[in-house]
Amino acid sequence: MPSAWTQNYYHAVFSTKDRAALITPELESRLYPFIGGIVRDLRCSLLAINGAADHIHLLINYRPDLSHSDMIRHIKARSSKWINDNRLMRGRFAWQEGYGGFTVSRSSIEAVEGYIRNQKQHHERLDFESELRELLRRHGIELAHIDGSSALRAEP
Repeated sequence: MPSAWTQNYYHAVFSTKDRAALITPELESRLYPFIGGIVRDLRCSLLAINGAADHIHLLINYRPDLSHSDMIRHIKARSSKWINDNRLMRGRFAWQEGYGGFTVSRSSIEAVEGYIRNQKQHHERLDFESELRELLRRHGIELAHIDGSSALRAEP
């Protein structure tokens, strides 16, 4: 009987469009459980979620037949549609294009969960852009600025 036995853990981080501080405590209290439902609907497990007013972090145990990009695309599209359809904020909500994504080994799950859990305290002293640059550096990903836009590429 063919089977796939995997442990796939992914730490994703993405921001609101233009890094606007749109995720209020009231929105957060509804958004995080809704994202948990999207993740469950994708037949994955949300291990941790937290963030700040302008971005969120997710730690997901995902199935082997789901690509990272499809998983994040579903989460971002469905959550922004839900926010807008339910008029949970003034104006139009959107996520920034792109995301940061990092595979996580089983032995690092607890540390990443703690990092995500402490996002609010973390951002009392560090802004999102600085945090993302540090995450990219730690994972060997270079952030290049091309024509005023950011592009991610792995270091050789």
